Amino acid sequence: MAVIAMLGYGVVGSGVVELIMKNRYKFKQKLNEELVISNILVKNVSKHLNNKNKDILTDNINDVFSKKVDIVVEAMGGLNPSYEYVKKALEMKKHVVTANKDLIAEYGHELLEIADKNGVTIHFEASVGGGIPILKSMNECLVGNEIESIMSVLNGTTNFILSKMGSENMSYEDALKLAQNLGFAEANPESDVKGYDAARKLSILSTIAYNKRIYWKDMDIEGITDIDEQDFKYAKMRGCNIKLLGISKRTDKGVYAAVRPVMINENSSLGRIHDEYNAILVKGDAVGDVLFSGKGAGMFPTASAVFSDIVDIIAHREEDTITFNDEKIEVNKKWNTEGKWLLRIKTLDRVSVIESIAENFATSYILSNEASKENNEVAAFVNAKSEVKIDEYIKKIQKNTWFKSVKKLLVLDK
Repeated sequence: MAVIAMLGYGVVGSGVVELIMKNRYKFKQKLNEELVISNILVKNVSKHLNNKNKDILTDNINDVFSKKVDIVVEAMGGLNPSYEYVKKALEMKKHVVTANKDLIAEYGHELLEIADKNGVTIHFEASVGGGIPILKSMNECLVGNEIESIMSVLNGTTNFILSKMGSENMSYEDALKLAQNLGFAEANPESDVKGYDAARKLSILSTIAYNKRIYWKDMDIEGITDIDEQDFKYAKMRGCNIKLLGISKRTDKGVYAAVRPVMINENSSLGRIHDEYNAILVKGDAVGDVLFSGKGAGMFPTASAVFSDIVDIIAHREEDTITFNDEKIEVNKKWNTEGKWLLRIKTLDRVSVIESIAENFATSYILSNEASKENNEVAAFVNAKSEVKIDEYIKKIQKNTWFKSVKKLLVLDK
């Protein structure tokens, strides 16, 4: 008999409970183990009086830890009190399964060390890609590869918003409101739309991929709140969509890591990922590009990954432990590869801006349309050796009287 305690009974927690109840007889036939839920920790039991599982609900954490428990499933989210509860469970020699990206991004190394010290494990497959089995695949199936880069759509909320802006010409505000009405966005969407959620997930992926810690706050993080309808019009001129990408890649001096909106070819593997779907493109030195995609959030996709971790623990499946090195590596925040950029320069003197672009970039293409004239701006696609060169140009033109403001977007044609 495998006894499971649940911490949290929200979207993910209730999904996990439902999967356990649904599969426990099939699980017993297959592995000769019975799944039993000892307690489900909630904030307030009185709010769940009509729940079919009310007899095992509790709002007292001591009820959870006073019973014999084999596996603690943390589905509360956030850092407080999740960190305290997970740490205590590991110290009490309980296995832990969590979908908490905040927790792993901040304390992954420490919690893995505590688990190892106490002869138990902490599994966190659902913390990055929801129902996408990315961590297990990287740690087992791609073990013979040196990971060279990761390019990813890691946040379903922002991908849904950008998809609606691109395909239905919605404004950012209207697309966000629709996402909230459909349950894809929180009432306070800051963590999603400002890129923090994707950055935490990318830090977990990258730390495992490169075996050095890439802390999410060390990355260049840019959200989608400044993306507007005109950006999509320019993107379509080049056959591109706009995606919020989490990108990391090995460099000569460390790792480039950033979360940023990017124009990407609409027919590319990531350019075709729409609505609430996520995708992770991993490049290995032996296997080349491998794409993992699916629903990155939601009740059952995430619960599916949590349940899979539970099965692995109970079945004692032999696998290499995921390492989470605490030794930091230098994080480069600037795109250091030659590439194309969209520049949108606000000005009342279009001629001077066009002359400036021609003087500073060997290859450029000015987008001449009525919208750019009405917006008092010059829009141009330019080639530059690196993002540093782009930033040097921006710093240079800021001194001119004709300069008002500028927006830059990286363009990935492949």
